Amino acid sequence: MVLSFTGLILIQSCGSHHQTPVIGLLMDQFNVERWSQDTTYFIKAVNELNGKVICKVANGDPQKQLDQAKELINKKVNVLVIVPADLNKAAEIVNMAHQASVPTISYDRLIQNSYLDYYISFDNVKVGELQADYIRKRLEKGNIALIGGPVSDPNSAYLRFGQLGILQPYLENGDIRIVYDKWVDAWSFEEGYKKAVECLNKNKVDAIIAGNDLLARGAIKALEEKGLAGKVLVAGQDADTEACENIIKGIQTVSIYKPIEDIAGNAAKLAVDLATGVPVINATITTNNGFRKVPSFLLTPTLVNKGNIGLQVKSGQEK
Repeated sequence: MVLSFTGLILIQSCGSHHQTPVIGLLMDQFNVERWSQDTTYFIKAVNELNGKVICKVANGDPQKQLDQAKELINKKVNVLVIVPADLNKAAEIVNMAHQASVPTISYDRLIQNSYLDYYISFDNVKVGELQADYIRKRLEKGNIALIGGPVSDPNSAYLRFGQLGILQPYLENGDIRIVYDKWVDAWSFEEGYKKAVECLNKNKVDAIIAGNDLLARGAIKALEEKGLAGKVLVAGQDADTEACENIIKGIQTVSIYKPIEDIAGNAAKLAVDLATGVPVINATITTNNGFRKVPSFLLTPTLVNKGNIGLQVKSGQEK
């Protein structure tokens, strides 16, 4: 059962009861609304499974996250769940944990080049497909700009693969043209704004497909400055609060909702199962992290537009 919970982020320390599974949760930072929600849902779900969580937040500092991992391993947590601050630096965390016989779960970002035990995320190729298909149907013909996430994040490539898989036939017949295709340096509002300004200064654009809602918001600001907000289609992902408000206002066209309670609840169950020796039998697919094919759980995202926003987002928040 996947559990949902809203409220303050709970940070627990390890109790003395040796039979209680203790899960170390290493968060990157809370620069995006969803990460505080992931943390809250995850801790609540572990609690319901009779476990405890020690949560550490690196504030975007990969070395700090490595130090926090050492601390948690020294506290003898049973499992580490990691939202990596740096996908390559975090390999040191995984390898250190592996040496200490502590299983590792990479949460929504795939840690590279390491003996990672499990990866849990959403199907990011499907996210890209949903974005591109909705924009393509709304647009039919015209110019599209692609503002992708950081190249350092494999999810950015999965998104682009999904987007281009949908768009390719329409590119070939000339109905759609990609007039701008750039990657950002970070998942940030500023990066989305900067790339959109660069694009709009040189191109006539009918639609912008952005890697996430932060980038989409940056693009919307650039469109507002040109008097084009609401006239150019804009896609993002995460369906965070501001994105939903922008969809209702008509200045963002679509977002992709990734139910946070689903990924957090499933990650919590996986972590507690690993901690208590319950066999994991349903990781039926793998994802290559450059070192091994990592057993993976990829959850299904859903599309959010003005017509279904209440159904898709509110129902998820009220479970």
